[in-house]
Amino acid sequence: MATAVVLVTALIMLFGFVVMVGAPYVPTLRVQSVTALDLLNLKAGDSLLELGSGDGRVVKAAAERGIQVTGIELNPLLVLWSKLITWRYRDIVTIKWGNIWSTRHWPEKTDGIYVFLLDKFMQKLDKKVTQTYPSQSIKLVSFAFEIPNKKPKQERAGLYLYLYR
Repeated sequence: MATAVVLVTALIMLFGFVVMVGAPYVPTLRVQSVTALDLLNLKAGDSLLELGSGDGRVVKAAAERGIQVTGIELNPLLVLWSKLITWRYRDIVTIKWGNIWSTRHWPEKTDGIYVFLLDKFMQKLDKKVTQTYPSQSIKLVSFAFEIPNKKPKQERAGLYLYLYR
């Protein structure tokens, strides 16, 4: 019984504590992944950064299109799962375990960013993207939450496309 309590407590901590730095694990459905990637309009060989890559669904969908993907995820169990389901694409997929706010995890260059954060982090995200990629043209798609004081270029099915630069 004690082992079960420890296991349940560990799982709650792994899946719950991320709310302090981003968002809880909520998988992006396939239709939403397709819509997000369509909005980003990235081509094979382009690069995508997914902040809070969860179970790797969006990473895998992007890799299937030939897009080079970096996913950053705080939950180590989801990192392992993502690496497992994207193993076939390991030459174009990188999954990093870490905090999305740590710039050292972000690639030097990216063509697009996909994110599903909570509303309270959207202003911080906008600032981070602007500071990290000051001279790059980047497309960012946010699921469900808008960036305050920034007008989306396009909105489709609860996904917001923003252009930087």
